[in-house]
Amino acid sequence: MPDALYVRDAFARIADRYVLTNHVLSCGMDIWWRKVVTARIRKWKPARLLDVASGTGDLALEIQDQCPRCEVIATDFCAEMLAHAASRGIAKTLVADALNLPFPGGGFDVVTVAFGLRNMADYPAALREMLRVLKPGGRLVILDFSLPGGLLRAPYRLYLHHVLPRMAGWLTRQRDAYEYLGGSIEAFPAGTAMTGLLERCGFVESHATPLTGGVVSIYEGTRPAL
Repeated sequence: MPDALYVRDAFARIADRYVLTNHVLSCGMDIWWRKVVTARIRKWKPARLLDVASGTGDLALEIQDQCPRCEVIATDFCAEMLAHAASRGIAKTLVADALNLPFPGGGFDVVTVAFGLRNMADYPAALREMLRVLKPGGRLVILDFSLPGGLLRAPYRLYLHHVLPRMAGWLTRQRDAYEYLGGSIEAFPAGTAMTGLLERCGFVESHATPLTGGVVSIYEGTRPAL
């Protein structure tokens, strides 16, 4: 699992160019992925939502715009990233470590984490902390990279390990901040491995939905009702 100090420093260094770089590297697909997540959440009509590892606030902003009656709180352990989220219009932000969230238990209808769980030092500990702050019956939604299968797998891995770091380095002047990305995606649990992890951490009704041929996946889990 990633080193927390390295991850925080890396994101601090790329914060100013993070949004543009993501759009370029994903050919704009990251915008659509977040819209898919938000469309699901909007149907649930949550009153209170926590976006963990919010970064520059891309998902939180989409949810805040599409769910105007929902209180959206964005947290991240990198203050430099979260400052961008606040400047872009996130109403409530808080610098906080996902492994030790500063909220009482059972306070949120939905917890989201987009492209953030993979960068955390302890996946199970982070998931159990997200479970703790959810209301009984509340939902966790994870959006993160996965590896596609079939004919797409080989060219995608070539792009991931060789093309992407060079492009990101040119855009951010911080190539090393992206060189670990490919390895982190390869090591991150996907599909049934992730749904199994969710269940071991106390979630029920877990399931996975691959998008864009499996380049990313949406994972959902529910805190058991009382």
